[in-house]
Amino acid sequence: MNPFPDDIFTEPEDVDPDTLANLGPLARLAGVWEGRKGIDLNPKADGPERRAYLERIDLQPIDPQANGPQLLRGLRYHVHINTEEEDITFHDQVGYWLWEPATGLVMQSLTIPRGQSLLAGGSAKPDGSGLIVSARRGDTEYGIVSTAFLEYAFRTDSYTLDVTFNADGSWSYVSDTMLTVRGQAEPFRHLDRNTLVRVAEPAPNPLAVITRAKASTT
Repeated sequence: MNPFPDDIFTEPEDVDPDTLANLGPLARLAGVWEGRKGIDLNPKADGPERRAYLERIDLQPIDPQANGPQLLRGLRYHVHINTEEEDITFHDQVGYWLWEPATGLVMQSLTIPRGQSLLAGGSAKPDGSGLIVSARRGDTEYGIVSTAFLEYAFRTDSYTLDVTFNADGSWSYVSDTMLTVRGQAEPFRHLDRNTLVRVAEPAPNPLAVITRAKASTT
């Protein structure tokens, strides 16, 4: 049964411009966050390597987005990770967290500067304790795309991100990625985990700022 409307062009009207007031399960993520106890388990030629890392994530609200009748709310994010022992960037990542109020769909887009992108889909946990999204190589809806070299040497077959909202206002995640590494007989489970605390509040989205400014002059 087709879940979509016949009218694919008409956009919703009277949409509240204030994204921060309408983020649903993504509201807990808005702001600037830091974590100093990240743990990464990644593949190396002589066996798995475990490294500690420092992380900063900036998640800022975007204006409401419409695909015809589909309305999305979201956060634009930037992740920057390094380590205590090196100044060089250990990991850099940009993308969006998106929420569809009409269906409860939660999505995360992800791009890293090594020639890889993905779109993961999922939902908030039923008890409100977090979010979980996933993507799989070859899926045309929530899938993974990589350069020819990554497909050859470190093929990403699946990705799951499990986010937990903690009682003290922090949040934690476990990133679980299954890799097929050339020359290794078994798939490699690449795990990252960290807990982040808010160090700055989010800024209002641009349309909310414009709307408030106009209202203040009338």
